[in-house]
Amino acid sequence: VQLQASGGGLVQAGDSRRLSCIATARSFNIYTVAWFRQAPGKGREFLAASRYGTSATYYSDSVKGRFTISRDNTKNTVYLQMDSLQPEDTAVYYCAGASFLHDDYYNTEQYYNFWGQGTQVTVSS
Repeated sequence: VQLQASGGGLVQAGDSRRLSCIATARSFNIYTVAWFRQAPGKGREFLAASRYGTSATYYSDSVKGRFTISRDNTKNTVYLQMDSLQPEDTAVYYCAGASFLHDDYYNTEQYYNFWGQGTQVTVSS
């Protein structure tokens, strides 16, 4: 499985941005797909996940209410809609996938074995 993240760029504080993650996979609906980000000098942070099968969604407290994850299994694509962006949201954003991922591990990067290349989001004040 290969993942391709796109949609990053330079935005101003308060703007919105939508990221896309396209997967090459025969059975996309068996994959839980998540978004992580990594800011300069920091570790990778879980943001949101879309569960396989049910498409249930999970969010970190830091983005709940501002970011929305969704998926279109007909297009093998997962989206991350980001609203009210702030300078502290500046980071490289990654999508990641894992097949039949247990619900206990949706926010744990070690359990994702497929990663996209990352897309830079820079938020200016």
